[in-house]
Amino acid sequence: MERYGVYCDDSGVGLGCVLMQHGKVIVYGSRKLRPHEQIYPTHDLELAAIVFALKILHHYLYGVHVDIYIDQKSLQYIFKQKDLNLRHSRLLELFKDYDIDILYHLGKANVVVVRRLQELMGNPLEDKR
Repeated sequence: MERYGVYCDDSGVGLGCVLMQHGKVIVYGSRKLRPHEQIYPTHDLELAAIVFALKILHHYLYGVHVDIYIDQKSLQYIFKQKDLNLRHSRLLELFKDYDIDILYHLGKANVVVVRRLQELMGNPLEDKR
């Protein structure tokens, strides 16, 4: 059975994701933040990056197990949280359509995603981690 890894990140000005299999990049995507997203806390931006990845990569990810790597440790436990706000509850419903595990991955290790976000913005971003 196919097994994919999706690396998601946000830069404060954009969202990005990279789909990998067997250590090789298959596809990547990025986009700038919408005006209303620019005021989101980091936690919510990381969730937005996951949703962005699931939406643009759904034809790869539907029906297979996917490990999603993010650099927010607390999001590993989102499936176990009891009290969620409305936005998080809606996102959890979307996540249930997929066979995913959300795993922590050190932010500096998301090199491909960070580079893609830098290309999107047209100038190198400073990594503040």
